[in-house]
Amino acid sequence: MKREIYRYHFNEDVPFLEIFESFILTMIAVNSLYGSASVRLNAIYNLEEQKRRCDVDGSTEIGQTIARIFTGFVSRQFGYKAFKLERKQVVVSAK
Repeated sequence: MKREIYRYHFNEDVPFLEIFESFILTMIAVNSLYGSASVRLNAIYNLEEQKRRCDVDGSTEIGQTIARIFTGFVSRQFGYKAFKLERKQVVVSAK
């Protein structure tokens, strides 16, 4: 199975706590749109402070919505030059 991952790499001058807070606001918005049960079933993400990275699985509609809202929030808060955004396709084996 292939998954599409949106990978955000944040510059050193961006406080990671503020990135985390933006992600929390993103999840509040997505929960409001889809409901908490749907989000729990369909949202896959990972924030890594030491790597200054956030990964969002965009393989579902909910994942794509998370990526859209989060991109909007961090772009507005920190500016487009504060982070790089990559789209990666990852093959996940079923176990």
